[in-house]
Amino acid sequence: MAATNNSLCYYSSWILVCLLIAGLTSCTATQIGLGSRLLASQDQTWVSDNGTFAFGFTPVEKTQDRFQLAIWFNQLPGDRTVVWSANRNSPVTKDAILELDTTGNLVLNDGDTTIWSSNSSDAAVEFGAMLESGNFILYAPNNRPVWQSFLHPSDTLLPNQPLSVSLELTSPKSPSHGGYYSLKMLQQRTSLSLALTYNLPESYDPSPESYANKSYWAGPDISNVTGDVVGVLDEAGSFGIVYGDSSSGAVYVYKNDGDNGGLSAATNRSTRLSVLRRLILETNGNLRLYRWDNDVNGSRQWVPEWAAVSNPCDIAGICGKGICNLDRSKTNASCACLPGDSKIGNDGQCPDNSSVTGKCDPRHENQTSREYRIASVQQTNYYFYEYSVITNYSDIETVSKCGDACLSDCECVASVYGLDDEKPYCWVLRSLDFGGFEDPGSTLFVKIRSNGSMNAGGRGSGDSSEESESSRTKVVVLPIVLSMTVLIGLLCLLLYYNVHRRRFLKKAAENSLIVSGAPINFTYRDLQIRTSNFSQLLGTGGFGSVYKGSLGDGTLVAVKKLDRVLPHGEREFITEVNTIGSMHHMNLVRLCGYCSEGSHRLLVYEFMKNGSLDKWIFPSYQCRDRLLDWPTRFNIAIATAQGIAYFHEQCRNRIIHCDIKPENILLDENFCPKVSDFGLAKLMGREHSHVVTMVRGTRGYLAPEWVSNRPITVKADVYSYGMLLLEIVGGRRNLDMSYDAEDFFYPGWAFKEMTNGMPMKVADRRLQGAVEEEELLRTLKVAFWCIQDEVFMRPSMGEVVKMLEGSVEINRPPMPQTVLELVEEGLDHVYRAMKRDFNQFSSFTINTSTHPSSHATCSYSTYVTQIV
Repeated sequence: MAATNNSLCYYSSWILVCLLIAGLTSCTATQIGLGSRLLASQDQTWVSDNGTFAFGFTPVEKTQDRFQLAIWFNQLPGDRTVVWSANRNSPVTKDAILELDTTGNLVLNDGDTTIWSSNSSDAAVEFGAMLESGNFILYAPNNRPVWQSFLHPSDTLLPNQPLSVSLELTSPKSPSHGGYYSLKMLQQRTSLSLALTYNLPESYDPSPESYANKSYWAGPDISNVTGDVVGVLDEAGSFGIVYGDSSSGAVYVYKNDGDNGGLSAATNRSTRLSVLRRLILETNGNLRLYRWDNDVNGSRQWVPEWAAVSNPCDIAGICGKGICNLDRSKTNASCACLPGDSKIGNDGQCPDNSSVTGKCDPRHENQTSREYRIASVQQTNYYFYEYSVITNYSDIETVSKCGDACLSDCECVASVYGLDDEKPYCWVLRSLDFGGFEDPGSTLFVKIRSNGSMNAGGRGSGDSSEESESSRTKVVVLPIVLSMTVLIGLLCLLLYYNVHRRRFLKKAAENSLIVSGAPINFTYRDLQIRTSNFSQLLGTGGFGSVYKGSLGDGTLVAVKKLDRVLPHGEREFITEVNTIGSMHHMNLVRLCGYCSEGSHRLLVYEFMKNGSLDKWIFPSYQCRDRLLDWPTRFNIAIATAQGIAYFHEQCRNRIIHCDIKPENILLDENFCPKVSDFGLAKLMGREHSHVVTMVRGTRGYLAPEWVSNRPITVKADVYSYGMLLLEIVGGRRNLDMSYDAEDFFYPGWAFKEMTNGMPMKVADRRLQGAVEEEELLRTLKVAFWCIQDEVFMRPSMGEVVKMLEGSVEINRPPMPQTVLELVEEGLDHVYRAMKRDFNQFSSFTINTSTHPSSHATCSYSTYVTQIV
């Protein structure tokens, strides 16, 4: 997700206006007059001018005698791809008729029953039109649209179709349990975000009412925005959110690689799009973007470009109330029933089981304990809503005690046990509605009737006759098992020596690697176990996702799964990893191990308890109690410079980091800083090195040579370090629109105050003056020398360390050219322009192959920087 470029400022302000004047942009569409009709029995349609879309009756899937009123792609081969429907949950017969009657109302009748209506009788409708955009519109005089299908979406979003706060996409209702999915703006107290939500059947009577749904995926938050917020799929195939008083900002949810123009405004076209796309909320709860491709191995078909959810078990309700299980590929899911349920019917669905119901007598006391018992489902968690929680015990001693807690509570139907930061929890629940999923660190306990013995998956072993048969089987099988055990034991004795010897040699080899400092080679299974199947996500970055793990001796580690790597062979990959692992410095994050197995490439780093520096220097609501004092900040600044100087000047292979920023400075338990993500360039492919960051309130950290096509050297890192140093001093982003016009641009304001002899004014206000002024002035001078536009004027990182430590004299730096240009232009003028164009960005793609880099390795090759 990233902010769009400056062209959005002009176009996006017209999103809603274009909808209101849709008729003015599409007068060439064939007019459908009052009194026009479509008959389901005759397969009649209203078609857009260029034939891209058709409006009419189409058979419901798997039937030929039931129909839905729909809009679909008209010229594509194969089954019709429906993009809008008026009655998909209430199909009609072949006798159905659609009529645009003389009152201007579009009505769907099936016999004597009105199935659907546009309710536009009083709007003075003159005619209708099917547009090339896929939008069907009813027009009043002066081509004023009074009703349009775009404002009543079903499960599909087409290019240029807006999804405002009041609208939502909804999937068809599940025939098995009646639940359905929706995509809509999720209203928070201070923000909005796109969210995928599973909704319980309408027949369900929740208390309170908000309990009827569960959100399981959310796009970016849009905070403190006044004005319209609209989701848009643009013509270039990018999907995102446009927002603000004048539609002044935008955030990508998905950015198409070929989209160089930013999110464009929503319009109704009169010409066919060059590429056909659709964004659909599928019946399985996933949001997926498709593109029509005319040549896929010689065939023409829809090709998926993006999906919101990669793990199907991350979708609530995908198995109804049952349990979702992944296959070995981790891409396909199967459903198992809760204990007490069994699959019935041809579709193999699990029905609701009346035994999974809390039972309390009128005095709210538990009925006889002999009536119920607890069934456990290992390695399983459950999606539940806040209202479902009766209580949460944090003092449960053992796993089984969590099941006992449910059995002793008459309202409880289930409980979930697990660990949160190694502390146990036990959620006691009064209902099960949204489904379970695999979780190695959790156990689900379900209350069922004592006379049933059902396990997850619907396999029962209930009555006495079955138990008797089972006993007879055991009598026959037991001697056979004992005989086989003896034979296996003999084989084990013969193989023991060889196996033990191999293990000893492997262990000795690993120990020798540890002693020599080389990274340890882990198997993928090892890392799955050590991270509890990658269950605890620490964060995501440009290279991949990072998970918390623990080695056999209890040492905590951070395991990074690389999303994509260059097509190295295993030997080349291990060579590069050993090169990185050979770099040892107290201010660099240590690489402990790696995994290179099949397509899996993982790196194992030491765990940094206090996270990244940005969480400690920038104020936020979540971290408002975190504040670093001045001595700690100054020590972090010096130690970070020492770490960068190490891989700039002291390594055999000089490395340029290219992404020095607070997020890449990690802090251990003693607040000792360690630079992360260095030296990974040769492991990452160019496609994945495209790093798009949405910079909130900051100009960024990129040196001017990235934009001016000058050679890239280690001095690019020096510039980024200078910007980082200013943020450490000020405790704020360098560009922050929450400040006024005088000091919103921190480098300009800080340079002015330093020149006026008042450097204390620019220190973090939260420190309340508890700053060593001589150290502060020294830090500011170093920072402004580092961010000079001319490369030769910047010091090396070794010189930076000496200047910060006070071992060399620091001359007064000149004002950096970039800062000078902004000051000369007038900060008031710039501030007003930035306010008007806030969150507008411009992308610059810089290929490292065009930049001489002194034989150094750079960690990134593409950047997005903000135009100030």
